[in-house]
This record gives sequence, structure tokens and C-alpha cells, in this order.
Amino acid sequence: MLPLFTDGHQPADNPTRKLLPLRERPNYRVTTAAGACTSVELLAALIGGPQPEDKAQTLVARFSSLHGLARAGLADLMAVPGIGATAATRLMATLEISRRLLAPEDERRTIRSPGDAVALLQPLLMHREQEYLYVLLLDTRNRVMGEPREVYHGSLNTSLIRVGEVFREAIKANAAGIVVAHNHPSGASRSM
Repeated sequence: MLPLFTDGHQPADNPTRKLLPLRERPNYRVTTAAGACTSVELLAALIGGPQPEDKAQTLVARFSSLHGLARAGLADLMAVPGIGATAATRLMATLEISRRLLAPEDERRTIRSPGDAVALLQPLLMHREQEYLYVLLLDTRNRVMGEPREVYHGSLNTSLIRVGEVFREAIKANAAGIVVAHNHPSGASRSM
């Protein structure tokens, strides 16, 4: 019986190929010092499966650079031996996330007044048949950090929430401020 890799796959063509020591495996290196990893190691961690380093090396050689890889389409990526639809899709998704991270943060919505918060949160809370409570996380310049977070949804007319639950996401995200909003589905009053 062939030895299994740590991800459960069997070695492909070379049954005598040994596993890399833990400290040299791409996934371990990324989790301990991602900034110190080579492009090949980062790609290997994304690709996964048997012999990901060889596949990553082939990708870099085929496309000359990460920029060349970023311009590749699905068919181009899948033309590389060992790169299937799943690995190609992971690579394309990762490269798209990288592109989006390059967009300036200033494009995030800024909360300058209660009306700005209402405009953002009201579509989430309108026409709900239960009470919902959302928290909007803000940075030091009152820019919205991500999507509004649903903290709780209750019954038709009650919502019991611990104070810690309201602040949990803000603390995890290191937010400088929050906006808390909830609805009244009974129709007696609408406020945020």
C-alpha cells in the first residue's frame, strides 16, 4: 500500500517520493510566516493535493510571473499538467481577491449622519417578520468595515440580547465605533 499524504491523497507516479518535513511544507510555512514564503510556496498552498510544489513551479515557469498568471484564463490554467478545474478556480478567485485588495479603502461608505446609517441598514430591516438587530462596524474615520453583521433575530415583538454579543464582532475586527440598529416588525413604531 502506498503511503498517504497529509491531505489524504496518494503519491501520483512516484511511490518512493517522501513527504517533506513539516517545516518545509507550503501550508505550514504559510501559517507560520506567509510573508517569508516564495511565490511557488504560496501557490503550492493554494493548489494542494499531491506534489503541489511541482505544479506551482510549472505554473510560474509557464506564465513567467505572478502578473502573467493573473492574466491567465481558466482554460490556460487547466492546460498546465496537474491543474484541474478546482485548483484553477481557487487560483482565479485568489487573484481576484488580490485585485480587490488593491482598490483604495476610501471607496468604502462613510457614516456622516444617522441618515447615512439608515440608508445602509433600512433595506436589511424592512419587511422582516421578526425582530432583528444588526451592528455596523466603523473604523477611526467612520468608514464602514465590511457588511452589516446580524447579531440577533428574535420573535415578533421581543429580542433579548447580551451586551457582550453586541460588541463581540467589533472587538474581533478592532473597530473604532459601531452603529446598532433594530426593527419593530409589529408595525407599532419603526425606528433605527
